[in-house]
Amino acid sequence: MPSFRVHGRYVRRLGDAPVAGNPVVIELTVRRFKCLSSRCPAVTFVEQIEGLTRPHARQTQVLRSMLTSIALCLAGRPGARLAAALGIRIAKDALLDLLRSVPQPPVGAVRFLGVDDFALRKGDSYATILVDLEARRPVDVLPGRDAEPLAAWLRRHPEVEVICRDRAGAYAEGARNGAPQAMQIADAWHLWRNVAEAVEKTVGSHHGCIRAAFAATPVMAEATATDLGTPEPSEAVAVPFVPPDGTLDVSGQPRRLVARTTQRYEAVQALLAEGKPLAAIGRTLRLDHSTVRRFARAGSLDELLVKATSRLSILDEHKPYLHARWLEGCHDIPQLHRELVERGFTGSVQCLRRYFRAFRPARQPGRKRQPVSRPQPRPAPKPRRIVRWIMTNPQHLAAADAAELKEIRTVCPHLDAVTRHVHDFAEMLHHLRGDQLPDWMERVLADDLPALHSLVSGLRRDFDAVTAGLSTPWSSGQVEGHVTRVKLIKRMAYGRANLDLLRQRVLLGP
Repeated sequence: MPSFRVHGRYVRRLGDAPVAGNPVVIELTVRRFKCLSSRCPAVTFVEQIEGLTRPHARQTQVLRSMLTSIALCLAGRPGARLAAALGIRIAKDALLDLLRSVPQPPVGAVRFLGVDDFALRKGDSYATILVDLEARRPVDVLPGRDAEPLAAWLRRHPEVEVICRDRAGAYAEGARNGAPQAMQIADAWHLWRNVAEAVEKTVGSHHGCIRAAFAATPVMAEATATDLGTPEPSEAVAVPFVPPDGTLDVSGQPRRLVARTTQRYEAVQALLAEGKPLAAIGRTLRLDHSTVRRFARAGSLDELLVKATSRLSILDEHKPYLHARWLEGCHDIPQLHRELVERGFTGSVQCLRRYFRAFRPARQPGRKRQPVSRPQPRPAPKPRRIVRWIMTNPQHLAAADAAELKEIRTVCPHLDAVTRHVHDFAEMLHHLRGDQLPDWMERVLADDLPALHSLVSGLRRDFDAVTAGLSTPWSSGQVEGHVTRVKLIKRMAYGRANLDLLRQRVLLGP
Protein backbone atom coordinates (compact mmCIF):
# COMPACT_ATOMS: atom_id res chain seq x y z
CA MET A 1 0.00 0.00 0.00
CA PRO A 2 1.24 3.56 -0.57
CA SER A 3 2.66 5.56 2.32
CA PHE A 4 2.93 9.31 2.85
CA ARG A 5 4.81 9.23 6.18
CA VAL A 6 8.45 10.28 5.65
CA HIS A 7 10.63 8.55 8.25
CA GLY A 8 13.89 10.24 7.27
CA ARG A 9 16.44 10.98 4.56
CA TYR A 10 19.96 9.81 3.75
CA VAL A 11 22.53 10.04 0.93
CA ARG A 12 23.19 7.04 -1.34
CA ARG A 13 26.47 6.81 -3.25
CA LEU A 14 26.09 5.01 -6.57
CA GLY A 15 28.92 4.18 -8.92
CA ASP A 16 28.10 5.13 -12.50
CA ALA A 17 29.68 4.61 -15.92
CA PRO A 18 32.95 6.57 -16.28
CA VAL A 19 33.14 9.76 -18.30
CA ALA A 20 36.26 10.32 -20.44
CA GLY A 21 38.05 7.61 -18.43
CA ASN A 22 37.24 9.28 -15.09
CA PRO A 23 35.21 7.40 -12.45
CA VAL A 24 31.78 8.85 -11.67
CA VAL A 25 29.94 8.64 -8.33
CA ILE A 26 26.35 9.83 -8.00
CA GLU A 27 25.35 11.18 -4.57
CA LEU A 28 21.60 10.86 -4.32
CA THR A 29 19.46 12.01 -1.40
CA VAL A 30 16.57 9.58 -0.95
CA ARG A 31 13.64 9.43 1.46
CA ARG A 32 12.81 6.56 3.77
CA PHE A 33 9.07 5.98 4.32
CA LYS A 34 7.30 4.22 7.16
CA CYS A 35 4.91 1.46 6.16
CA LEU A 36 1.36 2.09 7.35
CA SER A 37 0.41 -1.61 7.46
CA SER A 38 0.92 -3.23 10.84
CA ARG A 39 1.11 -6.66 9.21
CA CYS A 40 4.05 -5.74 6.96
CA PRO A 41 7.38 -7.21 8.15
CA ALA A 42 9.25 -4.21 6.65
CA VAL A 43 8.79 -1.29 9.01
CA THR A 44 10.39 1.22 6.64
CA PHE A 45 11.25 1.26 2.96
CA VAL A 46 13.27 3.51 0.65
CA GLU A 47 12.03 5.13 -2.52
CA GLN A 48 13.64 3.91 -5.78
CA ILE A 49 14.27 5.84 -9.00
CA GLU A 50 13.28 3.82 -12.04
CA GLY A 51 16.22 3.09 -14.37
CA LEU A 52 18.79 4.32 -11.85
CA THR A 53 18.58 2.50 -8.52
CA ARG A 54 17.73 -0.93 -7.14
CA PRO A 55 17.38 -2.03 -3.50
CA HIS A 56 20.78 -2.36 -1.76
CA ALA A 57 22.66 -1.73 -5.02
CA ARG A 58 25.86 0.34 -5.04
CA GLN A 59 25.97 0.66 -8.82
CA THR A 60 23.64 2.14 -11.35
CA GLN A 61 22.01 -0.17 -13.86
CA VAL A 62 24.14 1.30 -16.66
CA LEU A 63 27.37 0.45 -14.82
CA ARG A 64 26.08 -2.98 -13.85
CA SER A 65 25.24 -3.82 -17.47
CA MET A 66 28.74 -2.72 -18.55
CA LEU A 67 30.40 -4.88 -15.90
CA THR A 68 28.16 -7.80 -16.83
CA SER A 69 29.27 -7.57 -20.46
CA ILE A 70 32.94 -7.41 -19.38
CA ALA A 71 32.48 -10.42 -17.10
CA LEU A 72 30.80 -12.44 -19.85
CA CYS A 73 33.62 -11.72 -22.31
CA LEU A 74 36.69 -11.80 -20.05
CA ALA A 75 35.59 -13.22 -16.66
CA GLY A 76 37.66 -12.35 -13.58
CA ARG A 77 41.25 -11.14 -13.76
CA PRO A 78 41.31 -10.01 -17.43
CA GLY A 79 37.94 -8.32 -16.91
CA ALA A 80 39.20 -6.44 -13.86
CA ARG A 81 42.20 -5.21 -15.87
CA LEU A 82 39.97 -3.94 -18.68
CA ALA A 83 37.62 -2.26 -16.18
CA ALA A 84 40.59 -0.50 -14.55
CA ALA A 85 41.71 0.76 -17.95
CA LEU A 86 38.19 2.17 -18.49
CA GLY A 87 38.21 3.92 -15.11
CA ILE A 88 36.16 1.38 -13.14
CA ARG A 89 37.57 -0.11 -9.95
CA ILE A 90 36.29 -3.61 -9.26
CA ALA A 91 37.83 -6.81 -7.92
CA LYS A 92 38.04 -9.97 -10.00
CA ASP A 93 35.98 -11.94 -7.48
CA ALA A 94 33.23 -9.31 -7.66
CA LEU A 95 33.11 -9.78 -11.43
CA LEU A 96 32.82 -13.55 -11.01
CA ASP A 97 30.00 -13.14 -8.48
CA LEU A 98 28.27 -10.78 -10.89
CA LEU A 99 28.65 -13.33 -13.68
CA ARG A 100 27.16 -16.11 -11.56
CA SER A 101 24.17 -13.93 -10.64
CA VAL A 102 23.08 -13.35 -14.25
CA PRO A 103 19.88 -15.33 -14.90
CA GLN A 104 20.10 -17.90 -17.68
CA PRO A 105 17.80 -17.56 -20.68
CA PRO A 106 14.98 -20.08 -21.03
CA VAL A 107 15.78 -23.08 -23.20
CA GLY A 108 12.51 -23.08 -25.07
CA ALA A 109 11.43 -25.76 -27.54
CA VAL A 110 14.32 -27.58 -29.22
CA ARG A 111 13.46 -29.69 -32.27
CA PHE A 112 16.90 -30.29 -33.77
CA LEU A 113 19.66 -30.95 -31.23
CA GLY A 114 23.43 -31.25 -31.70
CA VAL A 115 25.51 -33.11 -29.09
CA ASP A 116 29.28 -33.18 -28.64
CA ASP A 117 31.86 -33.38 -25.85
CA PHE A 118 34.81 -31.19 -24.91
CA ALA A 119 37.64 -31.59 -22.41
CA LEU A 120 37.66 -29.71 -19.15
CA ARG A 121 41.01 -31.35 -18.45
CA LYS A 122 42.23 -33.48 -21.31
CA GLY A 123 42.42 -37.15 -20.44
CA ASP A 124 40.77 -36.56 -17.05
CA SER A 125 37.39 -34.81 -17.09
CA TYR A 126 34.96 -33.89 -19.86
CA ALA A 127 31.63 -32.14 -20.36
CA THR A 128 28.85 -32.22 -22.97
CA ILE A 129 27.52 -29.27 -24.92
CA LEU A 130 24.00 -29.23 -26.38
CA VAL A 131 23.28 -26.93 -29.33
CA ASP A 132 19.96 -25.92 -30.88
CA LEU A 133 20.72 -26.44 -34.57
CA GLU A 134 17.79 -24.24 -35.65
CA ALA A 135 18.58 -21.28 -33.38
CA ARG A 136 22.35 -21.92 -33.75
CA ARG A 137 23.01 -21.37 -30.05
CA PRO A 138 24.05 -23.58 -27.12
CA VAL A 139 21.18 -24.46 -24.81
CA ASP A 140 22.93 -26.38 -22.02
CA VAL A 141 26.24 -27.78 -20.76
CA LEU A 142 26.14 -31.12 -18.94
CA PRO A 143 28.81 -32.60 -16.65
CA GLY A 144 30.64 -35.62 -18.05
CA ARG A 145 30.05 -37.38 -21.34
CA ASP A 146 27.97 -40.30 -20.11
CA ALA A 147 24.59 -41.51 -21.27
CA GLU A 148 22.48 -40.75 -18.21
CA PRO A 149 22.84 -36.91 -18.04
CA LEU A 150 21.90 -36.67 -21.72
CA ALA A 151 18.98 -39.05 -21.29
CA ALA A 152 17.68 -37.05 -18.29
CA TRP A 153 17.85 -33.80 -20.27
CA LEU A 154 16.04 -35.35 -23.22
CA ARG A 155 13.23 -36.64 -20.97
CA ARG A 156 12.56 -33.02 -19.97
CA HIS A 157 12.36 -32.06 -23.66
CA PRO A 158 10.11 -34.54 -25.44
CA GLU A 159 9.79 -32.16 -28.41
CA VAL A 160 13.24 -33.15 -29.76
CA GLU A 161 12.89 -34.69 -33.24
CA VAL A 162 16.49 -35.00 -34.47
CA ILE A 163 19.71 -35.66 -32.53
CA CYS A 164 22.96 -35.11 -34.43
CA ARG A 165 25.97 -36.67 -32.71
CA ASP A 166 29.35 -38.26 -33.29
CA ARG A 167 30.00 -42.02 -33.20
CA ALA A 168 30.27 -42.21 -29.40
CA GLY A 169 28.31 -45.12 -27.96
CA ALA A 170 27.39 -43.25 -24.77
CA TYR A 171 25.53 -40.53 -26.68
CA ALA A 172 23.76 -43.16 -28.78
CA GLU A 173 22.57 -44.93 -25.65
CA GLY A 174 21.52 -41.67 -23.95
CA ALA A 175 19.54 -40.57 -27.03
CA ARG A 176 17.91 -44.00 -27.30
CA ASN A 177 16.85 -44.01 -23.62
CA GLY A 178 15.88 -40.35 -23.30
CA ALA A 179 14.26 -39.68 -26.68
CA PRO A 180 13.20 -42.90 -28.40
CA GLN A 181 10.96 -40.86 -30.71
CA ALA A 182 13.90 -38.83 -32.11
CA MET A 183 15.91 -39.75 -35.19
CA GLN A 184 19.63 -40.10 -34.51
CA ILE A 185 22.09 -38.84 -37.15
CA ALA A 186 25.75 -39.79 -37.23
CA ASP A 187 27.81 -36.76 -38.23
CA ALA A 188 29.16 -36.98 -41.78
CA TRP A 189 32.58 -35.57 -40.87
CA HIS A 190 33.09 -38.28 -38.23
CA LEU A 191 32.06 -40.93 -40.76
CA TRP A 192 34.63 -39.61 -43.24
CA ARG A 193 37.22 -39.58 -40.48
CA ASN A 194 36.47 -43.23 -39.66
CA VAL A 195 37.02 -44.10 -43.32
CA ALA A 196 40.33 -42.19 -43.32
CA GLU A 197 41.54 -44.08 -40.25
CA ALA A 198 40.74 -47.41 -41.91
CA VAL A 199 42.55 -46.30 -45.08
CA GLU A 200 45.59 -45.25 -43.05
CA LYS A 201 45.80 -48.67 -41.41
CA THR A 202 45.50 -50.39 -44.80
CA VAL A 203 48.20 -48.23 -46.38
CA GLY A 204 50.48 -48.87 -43.43
CA SER A 205 50.11 -52.63 -43.72
CA HIS A 206 50.85 -52.56 -47.50
CA HIS A 207 53.54 -49.89 -47.59
CA GLY A 208 56.25 -52.54 -47.84
CA CYS A 209 55.15 -53.64 -51.29
CA ILE A 210 55.01 -49.99 -52.37
CA ARG A 211 58.61 -49.43 -51.25
CA ALA A 212 59.72 -52.58 -53.07
CA ALA A 213 57.96 -51.51 -56.28
CA PHE A 214 59.49 -48.03 -56.22
CA ALA A 215 62.96 -49.39 -55.43
CA ALA A 216 62.73 -51.69 -58.46
CA THR A 217 62.27 -48.70 -60.81
CA PRO A 218 65.51 -46.68 -60.58
CA VAL A 219 66.07 -43.13 -61.72
CA MET A 220 69.18 -41.64 -63.30
CA ALA A 221 71.35 -39.69 -60.88
CA GLU A 222 74.46 -37.54 -61.14
CA ALA A 223 77.60 -39.16 -59.75
CA THR A 224 81.29 -38.26 -60.15
CA ALA A 225 84.00 -39.64 -62.36
CA THR A 226 87.58 -38.66 -63.11
CA ASP A 227 89.15 -37.26 -66.22
CA LEU A 228 91.20 -40.51 -66.38
CA GLY A 229 88.11 -42.60 -67.03
CA THR A 230 85.61 -44.47 -64.87
CA PRO A 231 87.15 -45.34 -61.48
CA GLU A 232 87.48 -48.87 -60.23
CA PRO A 233 84.70 -50.23 -58.03
CA SER A 234 86.93 -49.87 -55.01
CA GLU A 235 87.25 -46.13 -55.59
CA ALA A 236 84.08 -44.77 -53.95
CA VAL A 237 84.00 -41.25 -55.28
CA ALA A 238 80.60 -40.26 -53.85
CA VAL A 239 77.85 -41.78 -51.82
CA PRO A 240 74.83 -42.45 -54.08
CA PHE A 241 72.06 -39.97 -53.43
CA VAL A 242 69.03 -41.89 -52.18
CA PRO A 243 66.50 -39.72 -50.31
CA PRO A 244 65.78 -41.46 -47.01
CA ASP A 245 62.41 -42.93 -46.22
CA GLY A 246 60.69 -42.45 -42.89
CA THR A 247 62.45 -45.34 -41.13
CA LEU A 248 66.03 -44.23 -41.93
CA ASP A 249 67.93 -41.02 -41.33
CA VAL A 250 70.05 -39.30 -43.96
CA SER A 251 72.98 -41.54 -43.04
CA GLY A 252 71.00 -44.67 -43.86
CA GLN A 253 70.80 -45.77 -40.22
CA PRO A 254 67.54 -46.71 -38.47
CA ARG A 255 66.02 -43.78 -36.64
CA ARG A 256 65.98 -43.92 -32.84
CA LEU A 257 62.20 -43.52 -32.88
CA VAL A 258 61.88 -46.61 -35.10
CA ALA A 259 64.13 -48.69 -32.84
CA ARG A 260 62.24 -47.61 -29.71
CA THR A 261 58.85 -48.32 -31.28
CA THR A 262 60.01 -51.76 -32.41
CA GLN A 263 61.38 -52.61 -28.97
CA ARG A 264 58.21 -51.53 -27.17
CA TYR A 265 55.95 -53.34 -29.62
CA GLU A 266 57.85 -56.63 -29.16
CA ALA A 267 57.84 -56.25 -25.36
CA VAL A 268 54.10 -55.52 -25.19
CA GLN A 269 53.22 -58.38 -27.51
CA ALA A 270 55.41 -60.79 -25.52
CA LEU A 271 53.69 -59.87 -22.25
CA LEU A 272 50.28 -60.12 -23.91
CA ALA A 273 51.17 -63.65 -25.05
CA GLU A 274 51.86 -64.52 -21.40
CA GLY A 275 48.30 -63.46 -20.53
CA LYS A 276 49.13 -60.31 -18.55
CA PRO A 277 46.54 -57.49 -18.46
CA LEU A 278 47.26 -54.05 -19.86
CA ALA A 279 47.60 -52.44 -16.43
CA ALA A 280 50.26 -54.97 -15.38
CA ILE A 281 52.12 -54.47 -18.67
CA GLY A 282 52.14 -50.71 -18.12
CA ARG A 283 53.61 -51.12 -14.63
CA THR A 284 56.23 -53.60 -15.87
CA LEU A 285 57.37 -51.48 -18.82
CA ARG A 286 56.71 -48.16 -17.06
CA LEU A 287 54.47 -46.95 -19.87
CA ASP A 288 51.22 -45.01 -19.84
CA HIS A 289 48.04 -47.07 -20.13
CA SER A 290 47.02 -45.42 -23.42
CA THR A 291 50.45 -46.20 -24.89
CA VAL A 292 50.20 -49.86 -23.89
CA ARG A 293 46.68 -50.06 -25.33
CA ARG A 294 47.86 -48.56 -28.63
CA PHE A 295 50.68 -51.10 -28.93
CA ALA A 296 48.36 -53.94 -27.95
CA ARG A 297 45.64 -53.04 -30.46
CA ALA A 298 48.04 -52.51 -33.37
CA GLY A 299 47.59 -55.11 -36.09
CA SER A 300 51.28 -55.09 -37.00
CA LEU A 301 54.52 -53.25 -36.37
CA ASP A 302 54.25 -51.51 -39.76
CA GLU A 303 51.01 -49.88 -38.64
CA LEU A 304 52.81 -48.24 -35.71
CA LEU A 305 55.85 -47.29 -37.75
CA VAL A 306 53.68 -45.56 -40.34
CA LYS A 307 52.28 -43.20 -37.73
CA ALA A 308 55.67 -42.71 -36.06
CA THR A 309 57.57 -41.91 -39.25
CA SER A 310 54.99 -39.79 -41.11
CA ARG A 311 55.66 -36.58 -39.23
CA LEU A 312 56.13 -33.55 -41.41
CA SER A 313 58.98 -31.03 -41.29
CA ILE A 314 59.42 -27.57 -42.80
CA LEU A 315 61.73 -29.14 -45.40
CA ASP A 316 59.23 -31.70 -46.75
CA GLU A 317 57.49 -29.45 -49.29
CA HIS A 318 60.87 -28.37 -50.71
CA LYS A 319 62.44 -31.84 -50.96
CA PRO A 320 61.41 -32.54 -54.59
CA TYR A 321 63.07 -29.30 -55.67
CA LEU A 322 66.18 -30.09 -53.59
CA HIS A 323 66.46 -33.60 -55.04
CA ALA A 324 66.18 -32.25 -58.59
CA ARG A 325 68.83 -29.57 -58.01
CA TRP A 326 71.17 -32.06 -56.33
CA LEU A 327 70.86 -34.52 -59.20
CA GLU A 328 71.55 -31.66 -61.62
CA GLY A 329 74.94 -31.29 -59.95
CA CYS A 330 74.34 -28.32 -57.62
CA HIS A 331 76.04 -29.41 -54.36
CA ASP A 332 76.58 -25.89 -52.98
CA ILE A 333 74.55 -25.91 -49.76
CA PRO A 334 74.49 -22.09 -49.26
CA GLN A 335 73.34 -21.66 -52.85
CA LEU A 336 70.56 -24.23 -52.34
CA HIS A 337 69.55 -22.45 -49.14
CA ARG A 338 69.33 -19.08 -50.93
CA GLU A 339 67.15 -20.65 -53.62
CA LEU A 340 64.84 -22.18 -50.99
CA VAL A 341 64.54 -18.88 -49.13
CA GLU A 342 63.30 -17.29 -52.36
CA ARG A 343 60.69 -20.10 -52.51
CA GLY A 344 59.46 -19.34 -48.98
CA PHE A 345 61.67 -21.63 -46.86
CA THR A 346 62.07 -20.32 -43.27
CA GLY A 347 64.67 -22.75 -41.92
CA SER A 348 68.40 -22.23 -41.49
CA VAL A 349 71.22 -23.41 -43.70
CA GLN A 350 72.19 -25.95 -41.05
CA CYS A 351 68.94 -27.79 -41.75
CA LEU A 352 70.13 -28.40 -45.31
CA ARG A 353 73.67 -29.28 -44.18
CA ARG A 354 72.33 -32.00 -41.89
CA TYR A 355 70.09 -33.37 -44.62
CA PHE A 356 72.82 -33.61 -47.26
CA ARG A 357 75.73 -34.43 -44.96
CA ALA A 358 75.88 -38.11 -45.89
CA PHE A 359 75.74 -37.40 -49.64
CA ARG A 360 78.56 -34.92 -50.04
CA PRO A 361 80.90 -36.26 -52.73
CA ALA A 362 84.33 -37.23 -51.48
CA ARG A 363 87.08 -34.98 -52.79
CA GLN A 364 90.13 -36.75 -54.26
CA PRO A 365 93.24 -34.65 -54.91
CA GLY A 366 94.42 -34.40 -58.48
CA ARG A 367 91.20 -35.70 -59.94
CA LYS A 368 88.51 -33.78 -61.73
CA ARG A 369 84.90 -34.69 -61.17
CA GLN A 370 82.67 -35.22 -64.17
CA PRO A 371 79.01 -36.12 -64.15
CA VAL A 372 78.17 -39.70 -65.03
CA SER A 373 74.77 -41.35 -65.08
CA ARG A 374 74.07 -43.92 -62.40
CA PRO A 375 70.71 -45.55 -61.62
CA GLN A 376 69.36 -44.85 -58.15
CA PRO A 377 66.32 -46.29 -56.34
CA ARG A 378 63.20 -44.12 -56.33
CA PRO A 379 62.01 -42.96 -52.91
CA ALA A 380 58.54 -44.25 -52.09
CA PRO A 381 55.96 -41.64 -51.04
CA LYS A 382 55.18 -41.50 -47.36
CA PRO A 383 52.05 -43.31 -46.14
CA ARG A 384 50.23 -40.16 -45.10
CA ARG A 385 50.74 -38.68 -48.54
CA ILE A 386 49.26 -41.81 -50.11
CA VAL A 387 46.29 -41.58 -47.73
CA ARG A 388 45.78 -37.95 -48.75
CA TRP A 389 45.85 -38.92 -52.44
CA ILE A 390 43.27 -41.66 -51.87
CA MET A 391 40.98 -39.41 -49.80
CA THR A 392 41.15 -36.49 -52.29
CA ASN A 393 38.72 -36.03 -55.13
CA PRO A 394 40.54 -37.27 -58.28
CA GLN A 395 39.56 -34.06 -60.10
CA HIS A 396 41.47 -32.03 -57.50
CA LEU A 397 44.70 -34.07 -57.61
CA ALA A 398 47.78 -32.68 -59.31
CA ALA A 399 48.89 -34.53 -62.43
CA ALA A 400 52.09 -35.84 -60.80
CA ASP A 401 50.21 -37.04 -57.71
CA ALA A 402 47.55 -38.72 -59.85
CA ALA A 403 50.26 -40.50 -61.84
CA GLU A 404 51.97 -41.83 -58.71
CA LEU A 405 48.64 -42.94 -57.23
CA LYS A 406 47.84 -44.76 -60.47
CA GLU A 407 51.20 -46.54 -60.27
CA ILE A 408 50.55 -47.51 -56.63
CA ARG A 409 47.12 -48.88 -57.53
CA THR A 410 48.75 -50.93 -60.30
CA VAL A 411 51.38 -52.55 -58.08
CA CYS A 412 49.05 -53.13 -55.07
CA PRO A 413 45.57 -54.56 -55.77
CA HIS A 414 44.55 -54.04 -52.14
CA LEU A 415 45.11 -50.28 -52.32
CA ASP A 416 43.35 -50.23 -55.69
CA ALA A 417 40.29 -51.78 -54.03
CA VAL A 418 40.53 -49.35 -51.11
CA THR A 419 40.61 -46.39 -53.51
CA ARG A 420 37.49 -47.63 -55.31
CA HIS A 421 35.62 -48.11 -52.04
CA VAL A 422 36.62 -44.65 -50.79
CA HIS A 423 35.41 -42.99 -53.99
CA ASP A 424 32.09 -44.87 -53.77
CA PHE A 425 31.66 -43.77 -50.15
CA ALA A 426 32.42 -40.18 -51.11
CA GLU A 427 29.74 -40.32 -53.80
CA MET A 428 27.21 -41.54 -51.24
CA LEU A 429 28.22 -38.80 -48.82
CA HIS A 430 28.16 -36.01 -51.39
CA HIS A 431 24.87 -36.93 -53.05
CA LEU A 432 23.10 -38.07 -49.83
CA ARG A 433 22.52 -41.62 -51.06
CA GLY A 434 22.35 -43.50 -47.78
CA ASP A 435 20.21 -46.20 -49.40
CA GLN A 436 23.38 -47.47 -51.15
CA LEU A 437 25.17 -48.20 -47.86
CA PRO A 438 24.23 -51.95 -47.63
CA ASP A 439 25.55 -52.64 -51.15
CA TRP A 440 28.74 -50.71 -50.36
CA MET A 441 29.34 -52.76 -47.22
CA GLU A 442 28.85 -56.01 -49.14
CA ARG A 443 31.42 -54.94 -51.72
CA VAL A 444 33.90 -54.07 -48.98
CA LEU A 445 33.46 -57.44 -47.26
CA ALA A 446 34.13 -59.21 -50.56
CA ASP A 447 37.75 -57.90 -50.57
CA ASP A 448 40.61 -58.87 -48.25
CA LEU A 449 40.74 -55.59 -46.32
CA PRO A 450 40.71 -56.23 -42.52
CA ALA A 451 40.75 -52.54 -41.54
CA LEU A 452 37.71 -51.78 -43.69
CA HIS A 453 36.01 -54.91 -42.37
CA SER A 454 36.33 -53.47 -38.85
CA LEU A 455 34.86 -50.23 -40.16
CA VAL A 456 31.89 -52.09 -41.61
CA SER A 457 31.32 -53.88 -38.29
CA GLY A 458 31.16 -50.52 -36.52
CA LEU A 459 28.79 -49.10 -39.12
CA ARG A 460 26.45 -52.06 -38.69
CA ARG A 461 26.22 -51.50 -34.94
CA ASP A 462 25.07 -47.93 -35.64
CA PHE A 463 23.36 -48.62 -38.96
CA ASP A 464 20.26 -46.41 -38.63
CA ALA A 465 22.22 -43.34 -37.52
CA VAL A 466 24.87 -43.85 -40.21
CA THR A 467 22.19 -44.22 -42.90
CA ALA A 468 20.53 -41.02 -41.68
CA GLY A 469 23.91 -39.24 -41.70
CA LEU A 470 24.40 -40.25 -45.34
CA SER A 471 20.84 -39.27 -46.30
CA THR A 472 20.12 -35.94 -44.55
CA PRO A 473 21.88 -32.55 -44.69
CA TRP A 474 22.10 -32.23 -40.89
CA SER A 475 25.61 -32.34 -39.42
CA SER A 476 27.57 -31.35 -36.31
CA GLY A 477 29.46 -28.58 -38.09
CA GLN A 478 28.09 -25.73 -36.01
CA VAL A 479 28.45 -27.87 -32.85
CA GLU A 480 32.16 -28.21 -33.59
CA GLY A 481 32.29 -24.44 -33.98
CA HIS A 482 30.80 -23.96 -30.52
CA VAL A 483 33.30 -26.48 -29.11
CA THR A 484 36.12 -24.37 -30.57
CA ARG A 485 34.60 -21.33 -28.88
CA VAL A 486 34.39 -23.21 -25.57
CA LYS A 487 38.10 -24.06 -25.82
CA LEU A 488 38.89 -20.38 -26.27
CA ILE A 489 36.75 -19.44 -23.25
CA LYS A 490 38.39 -22.14 -21.16
CA ARG A 491 41.89 -20.91 -21.98
CA MET A 492 40.94 -17.30 -21.27
CA ALA A 493 40.04 -18.40 -17.75
CA TYR A 494 43.53 -19.91 -17.33
CA GLY A 495 41.98 -23.32 -16.61
CA ARG A 496 40.67 -22.19 -13.19
CA ALA A 497 36.96 -21.88 -13.95
CA ASN A 498 34.56 -24.38 -12.45
CA LEU A 499 31.88 -25.94 -14.61
CA ASP A 500 29.15 -23.60 -13.31
CA LEU A 501 31.13 -20.50 -14.28
CA LEU A 502 32.13 -21.98 -17.65
CA ARG A 503 28.50 -22.90 -18.28
CA GLN A 504 27.43 -19.28 -17.64
CA ARG A 505 29.93 -17.91 -20.13
CA VAL A 506 29.06 -20.53 -22.76
CA LEU A 507 25.31 -19.94 -22.54
CA LEU A 508 25.31 -16.16 -22.04
CA GLY A 509 28.44 -15.06 -23.88
CA PRO A 510 28.43 -13.39 -27.30
